[in-house]
Amino acid sequence: MNWRISLINGPNLNMLGIREPEIYGKSSLADIEKEIKILAQQQGAEIDFFQSNHEGKIVDYIQEARGHFNCILINAGALSHYSIAIHDALKAVNIPVVEIHLSNIYARESFRQQSLISPLAVGGVFGFGVLSYKMAFLAACEFLAAGQKGKE
Repeated sequence: MNWRISLINGPNLNMLGIREPEIYGKSSLADIEKEIKILAQQQGAEIDFFQSNHEGKIVDYIQEARGHFNCILINAGALSHYSIAIHDALKAVNIPVVEIHLSNIYARESFRQQSLISPLAVGGVFGFGVLSYKMAFLAACEFLAAGQKGKE
C-alpha cells in the first residue's frame, strides 16, 4: 500500500533486553525494529524508527512528522503517563496514532495506569511484549487500508 508509518520509542526503551527483562522481555529495541521492518516489507509499507530519552526531541520529531507519515505508532514509555507536551504535539499534527506498551500498564502501579496518549489514539496494544509492536503495526496497516485516515 505504500503507507508511511513512524514508530516512536521514548525513554529507556533503548535499554530493552537489559532493563527488567521479567517485565519487558529479552528482545532489544534493535530486535523489535528488525521484526517490524520485515512486516513493513511484507505489507508494502515504509517504516521510520525514532527513539529518544528526551521529551523535547520526541516533540520535535512528532511535529516534523506532519505531512510525512500516514500513521504514528508510539511507545512513549514513562512519558505516556505525564507528558502534556507529547499529548499536545500528537494532537497538533493530526496523524492517526496507535499507542503501544510491552506490559499491561493497567495491571501495574497506579501511576502507570493513566495515559495521556490513549485519548488521542485510534487504538492501543498493551501487555503482549514484542507482539504488542507487531499487532500495533498490523492494526495500523488495516486501519489505513480501510480508509480511516483520521481527521486530515
